Amino acid sequence: MPILHQIDPVAIPLGPLKVHWYGLMYLLGFVVAWWLGRNRVRAGRLPGVDDNGFSDLMFYAMLGVVLGGRIGYILFYDFSAFLADPLMIVRVWQGGMSFHGGLLGVLTAILWWSRRHGLHVFDTVDFMAPLVPAGLGFGRIGNYIGGELWGKPTAGTAFDGWGVIFPRALPEPFASMDAATLRTYFENGVLNAFARHPSQLYQAALEGAVMCAVLLWFSAKPRPRYAVSGMFALLYGSFRFLVEFVREPDAQLGYLAFGWLTMGQVLSLPLILLGLFWLWRSRSAPTLQPEAR
Repeated sequence: MPILHQIDPVAIPLGPLKVHWYGLMYLLGFVVAWWLGRNRVRAGRLPGVDDNGFSDLMFYAMLGVVLGGRIGYILFYDFSAFLADPLMIVRVWQGGMSFHGGLLGVLTAILWWSRRHGLHVFDTVDFMAPLVPAGLGFGRIGNYIGGELWGKPTAGTAFDGWGVIFPRALPEPFASMDAATLRTYFENGVLNAFARHPSQLYQAALEGAVMCAVLLWFSAKPRPRYAVSGMFALLYGSFRFLVEFVREPDAQLGYLAFGWLTMGQVLSLPLILLGLFWLWRSRSAPTLQPEAR
């Protein structure tokens, strides 16, 4: 039976200031990444770097995620809206972050930090890659709580009778109804036809839990340079490409080609190819050994 999504996106109301679950999920992702990374630093997995150096790396990576993610979303998904309202770039609390933009932002931060510390950039990327999936998973849970980035309808498909009814995705007059009235319609089965795939949770499971488990296992012992980065790119690109088949495309873009190709898939294809290339290149690359401490 479908589920009616009625979760308040505001976690902590503080008068005019509202702390959203979406922001808390990002914060939780950074905390988990910092904890994992600190343990890896103390195990000597990034030679020559101490806790202070790692804290600097995380700070710059965090800036890269936020700035790159927001700018990437505007460039890749909603540039026309930005031209009409340039101030939208600072309204991050309204949603609108791009993973691919955030990835470019993080890579830029890592490149700058690595040069300052005399490290090969891919030794740093390999170190950071296993820290990312936790943040991706929590971020997708934040998308679900906020009732955004929902999936395609399940009615009339093999998944009929399964799914989540997102109030923001409902047509009128349902979209304007208060929560109690909407609940009544739901209990009478009127809204079942509007159930959708909870694609945010699919992504949280694949990009978050599965990728985190695989990358932590894969990087538990020293791997050749590029190998961990390649595994990350291959897994994320593949998982994102697959989930896009049940995720509703961005309304302002729709499908780009063939009646099914989305912007998310277009941006994920280079990651799949890069992942395969880096894994191939790792076969002849040196292996960074942990520093004895």
